[in-house]
This record gives sequence, C-alpha cells and structure tokens, in this order.
Amino acid sequence: MKFVHIADVHFDVPFSTLAKNNLANERRLEQRRVFKQVIEYIAKNDIDHLFICGDLYEHEYIKQSTIEYINNLFKEIPNTKIYIVPGNHDPKIKDSYYNQFEFSKNVFIFDEEIQKNSEEEVDIYGFGFNNFYRKSINLGDIKIQNPNKINILLTHTSLDASEKEEMQYNPISKKELKKLGFDYIALGHIHKPYYNEENNQKIVYPGSLISLGFDELGKHGMIVGKIEKDKKLEIAFVPVDKKEFVEKELEITSMLSQDEIIEKINSLEDESNIYIKIILTGKRSFPIDTNEIQKQIKNQSIIKVKNCTTIKIDIEELAKHNNLKGIFIKNMLEKINEENKEEILKAIEIGLEAM
Repeated sequence: MKFVHIADVHFDVPFSTLAKNNLANERRLEQRRVFKQVIEYIAKNDIDHLFICGDLYEHEYIKQSTIEYINNLFKEIPNTKIYIVPGNHDPKIKDSYYNQFEFSKNVFIFDEEIQKNSEEEVDIYGFGFNNFYRKSINLGDIKIQNPNKINILLTHTSLDASEKEEMQYNPISKKELKKLGFDYIALGHIHKPYYNEENNQKIVYPGSLISLGFDELGKHGMIVGKIEKDKKLEIAFVPVDKKEFVEKELEITSMLSQDEIIEKINSLEDESNIYIKIILTGKRSFPIDTNEIQKQIKNQSIIKVKNCTTIKIDIEELAKHNNLKGIFIKNMLEKINEENKEEILKAIEIGLEAM
C-alpha cells in the first residue's frame, strides 16, 4: 500500500510577514501550485491513499473558491482514497466547509470521536477537532480490532506537550501512542518534519507543506510511504516548496554608519528562490533604524531586518562621569548580581540609547 502524508497547508492564511512587501498573494498562489504538485505526484505514481492531518485551511479566512479548487484537484485522483482529520485551524464546527460543502466521493472526513474506516487490507482510524481547542483523548478508547490487517491512525496533535499553550491542542504521549500497536501513525500540527529520526519510526509529522514564515526555516514538503503488513515501513521526505525562508547574519562592529549597512545589504545577491531575514549582530557606535534600512533595500529577496546589536560602550568608564549617564549607570550597577546581570546590562543599554 502506497500513501502520501501531508499536513498544515493553511490555505488562505494571510502571510502577514510578507504583507508589507506585497508578496502575500504571491505566496498564496505558491500554496495552490504546491498542492497541485502533490496531487500530480499521486496521480503519476498510483498512490493508494492521501492522508491530510489537519489545518488544511484557515477557517477564518478560507474562501469557497479555494475549497472548490481543492476539491477539483481531489476529483483528479478518483482512485486515491483521501482521509482528512480537521485540526485546530480548520475544526469541523457547524459552519465549517467540512459540514457545509459536498466533497468528492473519494474523500472521508473524520469527526471528533474515534472512527474506523475499513478497507480490504487496511483499517484506518482517526479523530480530529470539533472546536479551535481540544483536550487530550483517552488513548485507552482506541482498540485495534483486526491486528492481521494494516492499521493506521490519523490525528492532529501536540505530541508530548510541555507548554501550557500546547496542552490545549489534543496533547498525546508518544510513549502511550507507541503502545497502541499501529503500523503507521500520521500526525499534523507541528510544522517541522519529524521522520526517520529513530529506528523504524512509525510516528510521523510531515511538517507544514510550505513554509509560513521565518519560524519555519528549512525544507518543506510531504511524506511518501509504502507499507506492507509485517514488513519494514518505507518512508521518505519529498520537498515540494521551491522557496525557503532563511536567516543571514551581518556583523556590523567594524562599520561606521547606517549607510554602510545599507550598502552591504544591497551588495548581496538577489536570490529568487528564498525569502531572507537579515540579522544585524555585533557592537554599534551609531543609531540603527531598521524601518529606514528596509526602505533603502533594493534586494527583493530581503523581507525583514532585525537589529540584534549592542551599543559599543565602556560602562565602567561612563560610570566615573558626574553627569546623568554616569549617575544612571552607577545606580544600575549597584543592583547587579549573578542572577540579574544580563537583564541589568540590557536595561543600561536601553537607558543609554534613550538618552
């Protein structure tokens, strides 16, 4: 049995990072192109199943025309069975398209309760979101009914959630999940791919289909797999997003002015296949206005400039001066200890910059 596993497409997401550069619409067209590429791969390679594990679209922003576009692509692979579990961004609530729209006959959409869909060689279990938040499920309620068949589980989850926020998104223990005995567990929600990181890995995140911003660096795409009962699971990550979000550091300690920074940035090669965030590092001896720098950048690949520099100052020397800056520094240094040292030094920097 051959399958493709994707998640977190987020159709019609606003792409706020790109909005200032008028690139948001371009990126949404990329979403369409990449999703079409997935469908074309499935058709060309006779893939039996497509698993979509949550956040296919953004409930708040999705347009019916986009849903129709998605569904028309589903119709192009009528021999592929498509299974969708709603996620926290596309929950199966009353007014969702999962309830209001008639999808192609080869599409099955799971509810919030555990459901099983039986085929000749495989039983596919799944459950999704019926709201924008979901408490953890009782894994004891999931019982494999026919161990002699291939058994697959689909859901959208925050695996081994430790942060309070992530505990609201169907948190599940990886250790407990392994005990269930499934041959493959297809997950969504985490935008970073997680596959082949342990021996014969069966619990897999494909990551987001395309990168949504600078918090999602690296390659993005789909998981392609082949599974046979009692044989080794074969899975591979196939990149499909032609563009990447990348970060590049620019050390400015030796530079003498903001104009020099702008000149250096404008000398960088314009790369059409990446979005770049420039991170300014080092010690500065002049004010930096990232908004002004951004206006002067000619390189269309550069989307954002972030200032992570520190002021080039001699604190001990300034503390000797009997002026406002000196008094301020002396008072701050009196408060310093091993626990708050970094915070106090940062506060001094901010205060001096304000002065």
